[in-house]
Amino acid sequence: MIHPAGQPSLVYADAQGNITDFQDLHAAGMSAGSFLPPSKNDFIPLPEGSELFVLPGRLPIGCDKDSGEPLVLEEDPYNPGEKIQAVAAFMSPAHTAVLNSAYQTTDKAPRLPLFAYTALGWYQDQFWTTAFRSDRDIRQDCAQFNQNEINIKTAKKLKQHKHNRLVQHLGKCCLTYACPAARNYFLGRWEAPLPTSPTCNARCVGCISLQASGKCSATQDRIQFVPTPAEISQIAIPHLQEAEDAIVSFGQGCEGEPLLQADTIEKAIILIRNKCDRGTINLNSNSSLPQSVKRLAAAGLDSLRVSLNSAQDNYHHSYYRPQNFSLTDVFNSIQIMKEAHKFVSLNYFILPGFTDSPAEYKALYSLLTTFQPDRIQLRNLNMDPEWYLRCVGIDKPVKSMGMRNWLKKLRNDFPALQLGYFNPFLG
Repeated sequence: MIHPAGQPSLVYADAQGNITDFQDLHAAGMSAGSFLPPSKNDFIPLPEGSELFVLPGRLPIGCDKDSGEPLVLEEDPYNPGEKIQAVAAFMSPAHTAVLNSAYQTTDKAPRLPLFAYTALGWYQDQFWTTAFRSDRDIRQDCAQFNQNEINIKTAKKLKQHKHNRLVQHLGKCCLTYACPAARNYFLGRWEAPLPTSPTCNARCVGCISLQASGKCSATQDRIQFVPTPAEISQIAIPHLQEAEDAIVSFGQGCEGEPLLQADTIEKAIILIRNKCDRGTINLNSNSSLPQSVKRLAAAGLDSLRVSLNSAQDNYHHSYYRPQNFSLTDVFNSIQIMKEAHKFVSLNYFILPGFTDSPAEYKALYSLLTTFQPDRIQLRNLNMDPEWYLRCVGIDKPVKSMGMRNWLKKLRNDFPALQLGYFNPFLG
């Protein structure tokens, strides 16, 4: 892992959105409301394919070079009196944040869109961000995608399957939203998505496919229909037969909760497995309906990815706002899959300062010890950090162990536990 030889400097944006650095202050990080100086080992070069976001209504916070004290930069140091804005990195896939961008939110600042906001600095002519690579898998690295090839292969498959509504939906995901999973489907490799459900039994505050009007905008459109088992299998069977490290996954960002369509998915899995025993069939889910999980496991589901913001019941409830299910149901789904000798991942939303708090680690430790999932996918929470903390009822800074210490402790306590970012091909 490459780290800077010196301490990166503060990065900010002027009133026009032009990004520059201020070398009189070091870059700072935020951990659930606390501001602190990152160590040099917290920084890695900004991963290829990452984006820089200007944060409106938020003043950048840096650290004093000598004392490390966090300081608010209130105006443009190169143009006194001019307004400035904080800046954050939205990292490319397979990278997990150590610290969020440090800023002070001003009155009437807009809520941040549904992305993750990682601390950023500048050193020796390049950007550095506070993160680590959490999965060596290259399936969503930007270098793996050639847009011309994507356009040609997508157009061909859309023409071949012009009557398959699910293929047409994935074409929009590929060409409009540049969804990496949809792109990989049209390129005939790795993991292919199988969105199925237009409805959900949770009202997640950070849902990326459905938000109340006038609130934070959803980042993509939700699927508007339930595909038939035939439409699903028309995608899944050839992909599993032909693709390298083939996976097909129900439960995407462009849909609700797939377990609400368990009848359709069960029939689709049976159709698929009657034609092909190769590859991995996966379900990404809030895992709210244990009996439906049991049916799908019996039909041939290979792996379950359980979405989880917290292993603590009150925080889980506050984020998911579940309708007729609880965290106990989620745990029961994990147990059912493990009893069926199936693979279970936790899709664990990472927010520095919250995830690595002692109380959250204690709850996670209990979950891992009791139910023994096979893998944790270290996914950054795509949500305004301050909004998230308000939504789950945290109104003061949280004492935490630090994300790197959290990671080390997790590895020491559970040496057999897989850590990564993606759904694994099970072979």
